[in-house]
Amino acid sequence: MRAYDFAAPRSLRSALDKADADSAYLAGGTTLVDLMKLDVMTPSRVVDINRLPLHGVRLDRQGLHIGALDRMSDVADHPLVRTRYPVISRALELSASPQLRNMASIGGNLLQRTRCGYFRDLSTPCNKREPGSGCSALDGQNRTHAVLGGSDACVATHPGDLAVALIALDTVVHLYGSGGARDVPLADFYLLPGRTPHLENTLRPGELVTGITVPALRWAADSTYVKVRDRASYEFALASAAVALDVRGRTIVEARVAVGGVGTRPWRLRQVEQALAGRPLAAATYETAAGHAADGARPLRHNAFKIPLLRRTLVRALTELGDAR
Repeated sequence: MRAYDFAAPRSLRSALDKADADSAYLAGGTTLVDLMKLDVMTPSRVVDINRLPLHGVRLDRQGLHIGALDRMSDVADHPLVRTRYPVISRALELSASPQLRNMASIGGNLLQRTRCGYFRDLSTPCNKREPGSGCSALDGQNRTHAVLGGSDACVATHPGDLAVALIALDTVVHLYGSGGARDVPLADFYLLPGRTPHLENTLRPGELVTGITVPALRWAADSTYVKVRDRASYEFALASAAVALDVRGRTIVEARVAVGGVGTRPWRLRQVEQALAGRPLAAATYETAAGHAADGARPLRHNAFKIPLLRRTLVRALTELGDAR
């Protein structure tokens, strides 16, 4: 790890003043410190934002508000989250280890970097780490990489679980920078890699994530998150599915579906949602809708298995919700 300056401001304005183009914000530090140890990230200054007033979980007519500095474990356990938005609780509980969840912040989780091994290995080319150097995963070990949204420059998956659940619920992320505050739909926050995979989101230089708002949605109480991985104790998703269903009688009126572990960003499945709407709660409905889950997928040499796995994961999530009614 290289030497760096350190600052611990107490206000948003002061945090912006302390940061420059070569700085990094520190919240839980569970990703940043790892990457600094590996020299993947080498900021000249670390700005500790833990004293900023960015805490609190509350519910009002607009929806559920969560501060950027709230810890993953606290949000997962919060009664409002657990009862009104169980898909969020479940996605958080299936993320990382208990120790990491106790440290990691909501804002930091949304900004976590890819787990692609080539990104973290300085001896190999990686366009995400060093633009223009190449993508080692295209012809290398790509079992865990993306089948949706990849490009000739990058096929790394977005590693998060929380963002998958939040995108299914049309969450808005709140940002603060030198130009003031602004809100961005989380679905528009993450960028496809294209030719610029080093640009992962729409954050502007020096800008901070201050919180999120999950819109009010009565039937979000009927939601779940299913995650399939190589080991249950602590692992990133090979495929995951966040599902919320508005069911009246035995008919699905509306559905929200997003998937993870398979895309270069959290992936909303509009075609699947349309295929579910107006159909009965039944295994045949789930199978037919899940048939659209991998539309447009482009498998690599070692990860074609993710396409049927994604469909089965989605069917399992739909079945869990249907059986619970």
